[in-house]
Amino acid sequence: MTIEKEPVLDDVLLKPLVEDALAEDLGRRGDVTSQATIPADMQAQLQIKARQSGVICGMDLARLSFALVDASIEFVAQVQDGETVAAGAVLATVKGNARHLLTAERTALNFMTHLSGIATATRQIVDSVAQYPAQITCTRKTIPGLRIVQKYAVRCGGGRNHRLGLDDAILIKDNHIAIAGDIKTAIEQAQHFAGHLIPIEVEVDTLEQLEQALEAGVSLVLLDNMSPETLSQAVAMCKGRAKTEASGGITPETVRAAASTGVDFIAIGYLTHSTTALDIGLDFSA
Repeated sequence: MTIEKEPVLDDVLLKPLVEDALAEDLGRRGDVTSQATIPADMQAQLQIKARQSGVICGMDLARLSFALVDASIEFVAQVQDGETVAAGAVLATVKGNARHLLTAERTALNFMTHLSGIATATRQIVDSVAQYPAQITCTRKTIPGLRIVQKYAVRCGGGRNHRLGLDDAILIKDNHIAIAGDIKTAIEQAQHFAGHLIPIEVEVDTLEQLEQALEAGVSLVLLDNMSPETLSQAVAMCKGRAKTEASGGITPETVRAAASTGVDFIAIGYLTHSTTALDIGLDFSA
């Protein structure tokens, strides 16, 4: 499938993340190893390289990691976020004060390896279900403070974002239903609160709950932890009445079975909480 290029995030959003990461790494005394072993005025050139194939994400975070340590460092990107690269590909060249390059190294690589891992896993899952209409979405199961870039990485991999935050839409889950008393009451209260301004989605885990949600007039239902057989029945019940989203423990190994049921969306928390980092390194270039 063709993956459209995802618009990059603005530096205004990224800068605080990088500043916090650098402050965490530098501590009170800075990079004492580089101070101890490298002359203060030494210049160097290094290359950021992919050590395995994958989808790249985090180039601007890497650029900012170097720039916020030393604004004079030259960062030349060779690829853009969302591009698929082979093992050994040069992703960027950085040139400047050697101490400062090494000071920024780990922060830059931490962002790139983590986000590229998410983008790569997303692309693999998106490709694996390309024959089905289902769209892959992520969840709010993100690392605190990194949600905006993790969800960006999902988009770079060809996935879609679910709610960015609690204010994006109403999602009535099991605890809301339990506290409200029943699913009908929870939906009626949500409809009264939201009017036509806020989208409403309801989580159901049985076909009985699903019928109650449909009778209440919801337009999107989250089908939680259902078997493929039950998902197929749920999709049939929702046809022409509501959009469907499968969720609950879906993995790369089980996503095709979920997609084959005809659901409209598949929410996968794995993408932002359990993916493996892509191996990317920074090598000295003589």
